[in-house]
Amino acid sequence: MLFIQYPKCSTCQKAKKWLEAHNITYTERHIADNKPSYDELKEWHQKSGLPLRKFFNTSGLLYKNMHLKDKLPAMSEEEQLKLLATDGMLVKRPIIVDDHKVLVGFKEAEWKEKLYICGV
Repeated sequence: MLFIQYPKCSTCQKAKKWLEAHNITYTERHIADNKPSYDELKEWHQKSGLPLRKFFNTSGLLYKNMHLKDKLPAMSEEEQLKLLATDGMLVKRPIIVDDHKVLVGFKEAEWKEKLYICGV
């Protein structure tokens, strides 16, 4: 399982503690130092079943400075994926990726259900 995160992100820190508390093994990846590629993002988007806009870090400074709230609706999925691939800080985090699923953002109830944590 791949855990893509930004170490200074408080949500990522919370998610990491949660994974460790539930003894879930993962490989860690720093989203800014090792940004997701176009192909990875395309695959993750398809695997997740989520709308592509859910992959954008809408609370990030870069998103706001680029006025993406206004620009994204006019962009194709292809253009959005290419934009996401330019900078890891545009991508919502944390992200969990394994062979069968992709989880974007940390929602404890969703992670508990999708990562099959029982009796917690």
